[in-house]
Amino acid sequence: MTITPLMPVYGRCEVAPVRGDGCYLYDAEGREWLDMASGIAVNCLGHGHPHLVQAIQKQAATLMHTSNLYKVPAQEHLAQRLVDLTFADTVFFTNSGAEAIECSVKTAFAYHYATGNPHKHRIITFSNAFHGRTLATISATDQEKLRKGFEPLPDWFKVVPFDDLAAAEAAIDDSVGAFMVEPIQGEGGIRPASVEFLKGLRALADKHGLLLILDEVQCGVARTGKLFAHELYGVTPDIMAIAKGIGGGFPVGACLATEKAATGMVVGTHGSTYGGNPLAMAACEAVLDIVAEPAFLAQVTEMGARLTQALEQMIPNHDDLFESVRGKGLMIGLKLKSDSRAFVSHARSHGLLMVAAGDNVVRLLPPLTIEEKQIRECVERLSAAARSYQPAAAA
Repeated sequence: MTITPLMPVYGRCEVAPVRGDGCYLYDAEGREWLDMASGIAVNCLGHGHPHLVQAIQKQAATLMHTSNLYKVPAQEHLAQRLVDLTFADTVFFTNSGAEAIECSVKTAFAYHYATGNPHKHRIITFSNAFHGRTLATISATDQEKLRKGFEPLPDWFKVVPFDDLAAAEAAIDDSVGAFMVEPIQGEGGIRPASVEFLKGLRALADKHGLLLILDEVQCGVARTGKLFAHELYGVTPDIMAIAKGIGGGFPVGACLATEKAATGMVVGTHGSTYGGNPLAMAACEAVLDIVAEPAFLAQVTEMGARLTQALEQMIPNHDDLFESVRGKGLMIGLKLKSDSRAFVSHARSHGLLMVAAGDNVVRLLPPLTIEEKQIRECVERLSAAARSYQPAAAA
């Protein structure tokens, strides 16, 4: 046999962590990396956070899983907490962000079916979006690297340019039932939507009887210094998908919706074997105990501003490589003048873990618990990596 026991779908790098502590990862030989990726915005409390660890350990010893055939008190409690913290009236728990997006799409379709408009079965999405890797979610993007090899795909989505309100309006016809957008594109290159764009989508949705779905899988859960990114824009969605940071490292997601938007989600329309299991609910509760506090959110905002400022001050020293900084809070993109993936690979040799994104951007998505010491260390390692980097050789 030539195929590996692990299906070879990942281009894995040489880093093999076996232990984490705060903002650091370590391999079996004790090598250290400063983790400015945090599992792609997942480990929001860093590695080994005592409150999260204790909550998971306690729940694991009590009850990990039953079934959604029965009442799950932990689900009911967490759902009420999320309702109290957000625009939503109801919540469905999933195991991942892609499943949260799928539930969001089904919720929108079910709404129009239940309200007598089953022909509204298409959703307007936006260029360079990333909504997941299921067949439905890859059909919601125009990224060839995600779609190639899996076509023909469902024709439920119309993709138009991101942050182009006129294009979004022009795409509306009688088959369209919703918009779906990331307030800040993550994989697409840390591209924040403009306030005018998001507010315009809200106004168009209201005018045409459409639903506004926000994908906050990456930008949500305190990542921007607000509990959810749409709070920065003064925009309220009808449906929102979340995941990643909400479990702090435990796999869990959720679809949040208003009562109106969830009109069609009745008994039998959706389900999940593992979704909302007690162990996942305990992890989410522990994360919210910390990240929903105003003082914590203020700290994220402050550390985000300091990291952004430090990066901006570094750029002139390496202006042959770095171009600009963008993002919100601790969701930061460093735009390069050459291939970001090659630089991310090179930076690992300097003990720095980051994530590449579209538009030659390097994503810095550190644990939200990062302190000034790690910010200084990050910039020092970045500078060292830049000094020794040879773009042509790396390419």
